[in-house]
Amino acid sequence: MNNVNEKIRAREVRLIDSNGDQLGVKTRQEALEIAQTRNLDLVMVAPGAKPPVCRIMDFGKHRFELQKKEKEARKKQKVINIKEVRFTPGIGEHDFETKLKNAKKFLEKGDKVKAAVRFRGRAITHKSLGQEVLDRLAKELKDVATVESRPKMEGRNMFIMLAPIAEK
Repeated sequence: MNNVNEKIRAREVRLIDSNGDQLGVKTRQEALEIAQTRNLDLVMVAPGAKPPVCRIMDFGKHRFELQKKEKEARKKQKVINIKEVRFTPGIGEHDFETKLKNAKKFLEKGDKVKAAVRFRGRAITHKSLGQEVLDRLAKELKDVATVESRPKMEGRNMFIMLAPIAEK
């Protein structure tokens, strides 16, 4: 929105003063003079209207307020990362516990977890083993996570998505 003061090209504009009162349709020059007598700026707020709508306001203050609102909005938004934990179909007990602990840590931090079982060589013929590993993981994490998508194959990998349980 950089249609301010002299940059406004419309011949006629519908003018609104700083209190929100309509001043009617004025020529661009008249509108600029009114704004300058009040030591304020003429800002185009609705360029698509016929005629375009301009408002008399302090543009610097307006821009500052917008930046403040954007900053507040950015503060409130939560960035969700997806962390991946990889398993093999014949994973050992201790390795499973370690990866389970990592997945739990990620979920408690608020990140989503993508658990993947990678099948190498002939292991692809035993998809049920991979399914069991993922089901066991989901069962172990049921107190901190919800299953977002059931286990599914994608190439030589089987995936499951886990999302942290939303706190009330």
